[in-house]
Amino acid sequence: MSLAVLLVEDERELRATLAESLRVEGYEVHTAASLAEGLALLAHAPVDLVLLDLGLPDGEGEQLLTQLRRERSTPLLVISAREQDGQKVRLLDAGADDYLVKPFSVSELLARMRVALRHRGRSLQPAVTRYEQGGLLVDLTAHRVCLAGEEQHLTPTEFKLLARLVRSAGQVVTHRALLADVWGPEYIDHTHYLRLYMGQLRAKLEAEPADPQRLLTEPGVGYRLV
Repeated sequence: MSLAVLLVEDERELRATLAESLRVEGYEVHTAASLAEGLALLAHAPVDLVLLDLGLPDGEGEQLLTQLRRERSTPLLVISAREQDGQKVRLLDAGADDYLVKPFSVSELLARMRVALRHRGRSLQPAVTRYEQGGLLVDLTAHRVCLAGEEQHLTPTEFKLLARLVRSAGQVVTHRALLADVWGPEYIDHTHYLRLYMGQLRAKLEAEPADPQRLLTEPGVGYRLV
């Protein structure tokens, strides 16, 4: 299963951009636009890491940090436009793992997230976001799929399924893992979804969909992207 990130950020465009970038990297993302929403998700959703803005419409993000540190040691990174040294030091002393001042690059954020997780014993490598094999090019960051130089148009679900296989290229991904990561944990028994969408992907990406050479079936187990 993917690691789950809680992103608490009230700026809509930044929230959407960060959430999409994290999903491309393979994270499951829960988003909140307010302190109350963030606290509710923290209480009810399994979270492996928190990204926290400070200036929220209904209060200070610092309250969420305080609540989190009363209960668990989940890594938390502050993302804020505030750059006063005193505030940075106070929040780091209060239990924040890191403090990034906006604007920052997504690559720096991802690297700092990996450091914070590594300090909790969760060693992660940068995610595979580009796949190129036998004329098939998949660029997850650019949301682009090309076959023999010709761009292919996938539905959002088709792209999510292909992206999950790209991140584990060469390895078998079980039916349950694919269903949970692409559709959600409540769909782990709906294997007909997989058959339908895998058929659609093969129709677009295989020379002979009935005799696939890229998107392989591992009978009774799952699927594998060669």
